[in-house]
Amino acid sequence: MAKNLIIYYSRKGENYFNGSIRSIEKGNTEIVAEYIQEAVGGDLFEVDTVKPYAASYSTCIEEAKQELRTNARPELKKYLSDISAYDNIFVCGPCWWGTFPMAIFSQLDKLNFAGKKVIAVMTHEGSGLANSERDLKTHCPGATYGKGIAIHGSSVKESKEEIFAWAQAQVK
Repeated sequence: MAKNLIIYYSRKGENYFNGSIRSIEKGNTEIVAEYIQEAVGGDLFEVDTVKPYAASYSTCIEEAKQELRTNARPELKKYLSDISAYDNIFVCGPCWWGTFPMAIFSQLDKLNFAGKKVIAVMTHEGSGLANSERDLKTHCPGATYGKGIAIHGSSVKESKEEIFAWAQAQVK
């Protein structure tokens, strides 16, 4: 049986929902990561930065834009060093300026993806998968790639069945 790893970054607190800002206790991407784990099993790894992003959503997206412009690699509180025990790697994050948060790449750039299947998961409010699949191919050399999924962030809780069916199809 294939072993799965679910790497994710998720924003709690102020988030953008259908044109307005509201505060949430659990980030949308974390909910999706948990659904994937429930659907196919596996280990969760949360990407968590040493320096937190701003509590204000507006300030946070400006920080994210600056990180993207400078190709930053924010320091993480902990890193995975070895993924050799895993077959499938789900990489989950919110769409920040057309791709994953740079903190995701802080982790991915330290791993050997040879022989692994990598699958993009993006939560968004209108951007879909954006450049996430293309960017994974740059940061996960040697991997094969599954079919990514984009989940509208404000509809995450209503998307459980869709996520289950998609995740199960990825690990067959």
